[in-house]
Amino acid sequence: MKRELIFLRTFAVTTAIGMLFVATSAFQKSGNQKFSEIDVERINIVEKDGTVKMVITNVERFPNGNDKINGKPTNEQRKKRSGMLFLNEDGIECGGFIYDGQKNSNGHSAGLSLTYDQYDGDQVMQLIAEDYREGDKRFVTSGLMFNDRPPKESQIKTSAIMKELDELGKKDPKAADEKYKTYEAQGLVGGSPRVMLGKSRSENNGLFLFDNKGMPKAMFYVDKENNAKLDFFDEKGGVIASFPEKKK
Repeated sequence: MKRELIFLRTFAVTTAIGMLFVATSAFQKSGNQKFSEIDVERINIVEKDGTVKMVITNVERFPNGNDKINGKPTNEQRKKRSGMLFLNEDGIECGGFIYDGQKNSNGHSAGLSLTYDQYDGDQVMQLIAEDYREGDKRFVTSGLMFNDRPPKESQIKTSAIMKELDELGKKDPKAADEKYKTYEAQGLVGGSPRVMLGKSRSENNGLFLFDNKGMPKAMFYVDKENNAKLDFFDEKGGVIASFPEKKK
């Protein structure tokens, strides 16, 4: 009886050690692992030191609000969407790829955006497509855009400023506007579009140029009647010259 107990104990210990060895060996196995198919809600691509460099995620696990990446807060006001976020060597968000699309009470709303951010700031380059249907009307825009961003912009500082302005705006909208202008003059907020290549909401397809305040300065495009046009604008957005000139 005693021999049987010793045998069983020895067998149990040996089996446990064997299972532990197999389990640890599976995770320590070198080389690439191959999967035919995998279902996952979110993937974090990390460096050896743990720095997150890319996030691939579904809608529910999209980071915003109280979520932190690399110890840094994420944009609280950003809508959750499927897609990817890119992060640089300092662990700061530097762009992303997002998309969505669904029906609503008026029709549908869909969009896609691929962006690259200024260091510790917002997007300076964006590939974007938007598709809205409201009743019988459908609006589709798409383009490649280049933007100017404030020189002293900071993602954390900008978030704090926008919170401050939002709270102030609820009490005194005029004071909030003045405060915004102050921050803008300091180079902390603002920015403006400078170049857009693509299709506008008015169904013009072409190249659109803007000044440093975001006002249109020149457009070379084909309108929805298939007419090729070249327009120039003054500082207030008024047309000062066009080619070809309108026939009288």
